[in-house]
Amino acid sequence: MTGLHRARRFISAALTPVFVLGLAACTGLPNTIFGAHSEVGHAEDRLTYLLLILGGIVFVLIEGALIYAVVRFRARPNASTPSQTHGNTKLEVTWTLIPAVILAIIAVPSIRTIFETEATAATGALQVEVIGHQWWWEFRYPQYKIVTANELYLPVGRTANFSLRTDDVIHSFWIPQLAGKRDVVHKDRPNWLWFTPDSIGVWNGFCAEYCGTSHSNMRFRVFTVSPDQFKAWVAHQQTGPAFAVAAPAPAPADTGKKTGATPPAPVAAVALTSADTNTATVPHADLPKWTVPETPLPAGLSFDQNAIAKADPARGAQIFKTAACIGCHTIQGVSMGIIGPNLTHVGSRTTIGAALYPNDMKHLTMWIKDARLMKPGSIMPPMAKGLPESMGMFDDQQIADLAAYLSSLK
Repeated sequence: MTGLHRARRFISAALTPVFVLGLAACTGLPNTIFGAHSEVGHAEDRLTYLLLILGGIVFVLIEGALIYAVVRFRARPNASTPSQTHGNTKLEVTWTLIPAVILAIIAVPSIRTIFETEATAATGALQVEVIGHQWWWEFRYPQYKIVTANELYLPVGRTANFSLRTDDVIHSFWIPQLAGKRDVVHKDRPNWLWFTPDSIGVWNGFCAEYCGTSHSNMRFRVFTVSPDQFKAWVAHQQTGPAFAVAAPAPAPADTGKKTGATPPAPVAAVALTSADTNTATVPHADLPKWTVPETPLPAGLSFDQNAIAKADPARGAQIFKTAACIGCHTIQGVSMGIIGPNLTHVGSRTTIGAALYPNDMKHLTMWIKDARLMKPGSIMPPMAKGLPESMGMFDDQQIADLAAYLSSLK
């Protein structure tokens, strides 16, 4: 019975690395680095699998020898002291040569992969400038004169060549399911990354270099779409924001009679829906579950839901144009702010706060009210009256109007 127990323990120890390798190779996780969707990702996958296999073999052999030695040479009752030896040339040469051979086997594919992934991007590649900010991402498409934030659209089958730089501290650009990470350093020393998406989908992106208070909140979304959908997205992004205000209802004819009836109220502004104005962006309802943020709202922050029900985007448009918003944010044809994200088509984005919250009225009103409470470290000051460090500009109704306007910018 004792021998059987020992055999079970030995088998359990031997199977541990096999279980770990199997778990690591699981491709069903949304942010796994395995099962990549680009040629660069495939090259990195091959190298990673090779290293895991070789490392697993070495681990099993060493642990097996260790377990054997522990069992074989364990202390026994009445056992004599074994003879002592010093030095064994053959053994020392063997355990020096074996690691050298393993390192040589690893070096060749590693160097080949480095040269493969560090080569110059293909001619005709889509050029994307990535600028890291504390704590959000700016994406520029110089070939199309497009600027957006926190949501990256790429066509399947076309190489994307990224120029990476930071506007403040060091960040790291990483899309686990598409390619390896790259550090985002000073503008005078831009870094580079390229890959060709081979699958339509939605992917999570992250900052992978600690960069301050909200490092873990510095996320983004990547949408790999068909070439035709990408062309449609580009064409839409090159236009101004889709916002329309319905004409007020005509006044009733004056018949000279006093009927006592209340004249109809003017019709409020009507925000065009994404279905009306933009078929290029991925519909919110089609997003995979793992790309929909579930960040809880901070305690102590509330909003008047009646104000949301009465929100008027036309009033919000006037508020935006006359408030400090225009100094921080750009909306094509409206403002030229240079501090915060470009908001020209913010209503069509799926998230706000660098993919921290869903882009809906509930979260957008809270964000405008107190962004610093919603996201620690945010440089956007609170906009509601009566809050600490607030610019003291808006009440809940004005914030709801402003959020309705921004939501209408498809």
